[in-house]
Amino acid sequence: MSVVQAKRFTISEYHQLTELGFFHEDDHIQLIRGEIIQMVAKGTAHETCLRRLWKELPKIVTNRATLQSQAPIIVSPNSEPEPDFAIVKNTDDDYLSGHPQPADVLLVIEVADWSLDYDQDVKIPLYAEAGICDYWIFNLVDNYLEYYSEPYQDNQGKYGYLNKRIILSNQVISLPCFPDLFLDLAKIFPPQIDS
Repeated sequence: MSVVQAKRFTISEYHQLTELGFFHEDDHIQLIRGEIIQMVAKGTAHETCLRRLWKELPKIVTNRATLQSQAPIIVSPNSEPEPDFAIVKNTDDDYLSGHPQPADVLLVIEVADWSLDYDQDVKIPLYAEAGICDYWIFNLVDNYLEYYSEPYQDNQGKYGYLNKRIILSNQVISLPCFPDLFLDLAKIFPPQIDS
């Protein structure tokens, strides 16, 4: 009896496929736990939230850190997610020598509408296992921010975060990496459209 097993890729193999032109420039893919994942299309609320983050975060963070959107971070030898937003430490070469790794990451931000289950069920353990201390999900389904902190591993070897806070869309939150900097969530969440 033969056993069928899917091929899992390393980051190096994934990059080689990219260099060979295996993927198209407009493919929305990420390497997660060795699997090449096709990401779903983003809705208008998702894109509006991203645009608003791009308007507000640079004004707040200024030159204290580097902002990146939908750009890779390396979290393990076989995972290179591209979170919707990340605040990473400044480097002299602006990460020309390699993508940010967990020690460089100050905050990971995902914006979730259709991807909410994936961002909760897959990304939480992925980021927690990498030791990323703070993870935000702009939950557009329930219209609030989910703030996860303090990664841990339980007795069964599963990873997660000890703390989950809910911050409402009309509240203000300080950035975990810079407690003296505040983000007004009312300027980020798209207005609710009555159907």
